[in-house]
Amino acid sequence: MPPKVKITKQNIIDTALTLIRAGGESALNARGIAAALNCSTQPIFSNFSTMDALQEAVMAAAYERYLAFLQREVEEGKYPQYKAMGMAYIRFAKEEKELFRLLFMCDRGGKDLVPTADFSASVEIIMQANGISRETAELMHLEMWTCVHGIATMLATSFFSPDWALISRMLTDTYQGLRAKHTSKEGEQ
Repeated sequence: MPPKVKITKQNIIDTALTLIRAGGESALNARGIAAALNCSTQPIFSNFSTMDALQEAVMAAAYERYLAFLQREVEEGKYPQYKAMGMAYIRFAKEEKELFRLLFMCDRGGKDLVPTADFSASVEIIMQANGISRETAELMHLEMWTCVHGIATMLATSFFSPDWALISRMLTDTYQGLRAKHTSKEGEQ
């Protein structure tokens, strides 16, 4: 008798990510994953106690992919670090539309924004580059992120597709305007 093929948590997560990339968040269901793995739903629920647990694991894996994407863009050195992070966010939205939607275009149910590692790193970069307080840097980053997220959302939904030179210019112009505002005596008030 041949040994049974063991389906691991990682197999399930990887399959779920593949399905989401192809069909969006609605493709994240036990039957679809089981069909893609050519098994019953039993291995899925042997590895994950609930669909919520599976969804959390898939979200964490998608976020790890986003962070790896971000790191590659920063390491490429084409842009200063803070701008590279914004460009990576936008590029992720264009190249990984469904994962971007899953992570950044979801209903948060009115929950407050919980600072993530990339958010905290961005605030530190702004503080150091501009000599401003954490509170001011957080506000500046939120304002900048609104612009970046808007461009990314337009790309993820195929609403607007500017070229990379224009995107770069838009980010520079927005950053310079926010920087001027937040580093002046008026901006601190």
